[in-house]
Amino acid sequence: MSARTHKPHEVVEQALELSRADGCVVIADEHSTANLRWAGNALTTNGVTRGRTLTVIATVDGAQGTASGVVSRSAVTADELEPLVRAAEAAARGAGPAEDAQPLVGGVPQSPDFTDAPAETSSAVFADFAPALGDAFARARAGGRELYGFANHELVSTYLGTSTGLRLRHDQPTGTLELNAKSPDRARSAWAGRSTRDFKDVDPGAMDAELAVRLGWAERRVELPAGRYETLLPPTAVADLLIYQLWSASGRDAAEGRTVFSKPGGGTRVGEKLSGLPLTLRSDPHEPGLQCPPFVVAHSSGGDQSVFDNGLPARATDWISGGVLRHLTTTRHSAALTGLPVAPVLGNLILDGGDDRSLAEMVADTGRGLLLTCLWYIREVDPATLLLTGLTRDGVYLVENGEVTGQVNNFRFNESPVSLLGRATEAGRTEKTLPREWSDWFTRAAMPALRIPDFNMSSVSQGV
Repeated sequence: MSARTHKPHEVVEQALELSRADGCVVIADEHSTANLRWAGNALTTNGVTRGRTLTVIATVDGAQGTASGVVSRSAVTADELEPLVRAAEAAARGAGPAEDAQPLVGGVPQSPDFTDAPAETSSAVFADFAPALGDAFARARAGGRELYGFANHELVSTYLGTSTGLRLRHDQPTGTLELNAKSPDRARSAWAGRSTRDFKDVDPGAMDAELAVRLGWAERRVELPAGRYETLLPPTAVADLLIYQLWSASGRDAAEGRTVFSKPGGGTRVGEKLSGLPLTLRSDPHEPGLQCPPFVVAHSSGGDQSVFDNGLPARATDWISGGVLRHLTTTRHSAALTGLPVAPVLGNLILDGGDDRSLAEMVADTGRGLLLTCLWYIREVDPATLLLTGLTRDGVYLVENGEVTGQVNNFRFNESPVSLLGRATEAGRTEKTLPREWSDWFTRAAMPALRIPDFNMSSVSQGV
């Protein structure tokens, strides 16, 4: 009999009962996905999957400190449950004291739906979307363009139980839609993406119309050299850059002098003004449309997360407020080391503080500059300045006198998101967006477009 035939909360309870360790955390993640894929204006594949992953974290006290052992497995049968618990305990006993050891979290009220059945997605999530996609195929075919892409919906019900009495549960829907339009000769390409919880707020027809306009812009080709250009970064590009900044905002690393957030001479740059614009970069587990787990779920320790913090309440956090750096990411352990407040990484990111102008209105107010579609292949060059390099993709457009006049070649860029926040001269309207580069790991973002007066296009790229 598969353990999946047992309710997830029952599996959590059984694993905790089997534990002989000094402390135990059990996380059951119930996964379900539904997806559609298409190419050349025709649906190619669709599918639905189900699965469960069980993670057992054992802690063992010793004379030198507390050790932890973590073992995760999928498709665990009832007969394999006790061996899984024993494996985690053996891993803990074979490990040295954990540097991040803290008492396991306690005192958090039980989730009222902890014993309910897991939420599941199915092909029904596309009931309205699929016909609209078919209509978009027909319009694209009539317009002489080809649509490629995919839609994916995932629902994860996480059940977290601990030997200290925590019984927590969170349902996380994650939907992504990526649509790529190409000319029949493949010489022109344009991309659009959306993040959604349920596919009720996405319109493939409107996205196709947007891409048709961009393919029209690309009919005129202009070659430009590398250099610094006034550049409009769309929300998706801003998200990709600031997500990497969040991932690089470890309070401990900053206090140890290893990051862009380290203060010369010691300490961190918390309290320092990073932007002349009144920008606020924040995370909030209860942000409408971008909800994420309201407690820490850590399947392993490392960097900015600790298995000892599982179940710790996650609260709204301003990383930057009014342009001033307010928080860096910490665990309870790293907060104690650095003297910074406890601020776990959360599963969404929002940048507020711009005006209410749309990207189109910002284009109309541009004398000469570049309009990007998205960024990809982003890699770190220098952690001390958070210098990143990457490529533009699927459309870089020339703006002259408030109008797009053609498509230019792609570029490699070299920029630091921290520096960009300091040099930005305008931020537009904040809107939900899908980060293209990091969408496999981070999808819940809301960003404005940013105007950068001197974005560094370091070399020309031959990509489409």
